[in-house]
Amino acid sequence: AAGLWTVFTLGGVGSKASPQLEQCSPLASQSLLLLLVLANLTDSPDTPNPYRQAIMSFKNTQDNTAFSSSNPHAFQINFNSLYTALCEQQKSDQATLLLYMLLHQNSNVRTYVLARTDIENLV
Repeated sequence: AAGLWTVFTLGGVGSKASPQLEQCSPLASQSLLLLLVLANLTDSPDTPNPYRQAIMSFKNTQDNTAFSSSNPHAFQINFNSLYTALCEQQKSDQATLLLYMLLHQNSNVRTYVLARTDIENLV
């Protein structure tokens, strides 16, 4: 989960935003591309894609609801840090594609983003 957190925060939330994500953190950029490829692999009839399941089901660490252990791919992440990282990196195609995928496939992220009062930072 720690490696996935690094990918989601695009190499560090506290770092300065630069014009090119690849110039400031090539490892984060390549990791994000790998995550996007893995999450978009097709499912086989008998085995669903575990990366897609993880993307679709992770929850906010600040959420008070019970964490379900029935999903083996479930984990928690700080949505505030994720939101901040996505706002800082929206000039990157990879970050925009990750945001699109999260908004469409993870209802927890969609609900969080729609509840934000500073959504203009993302748009």
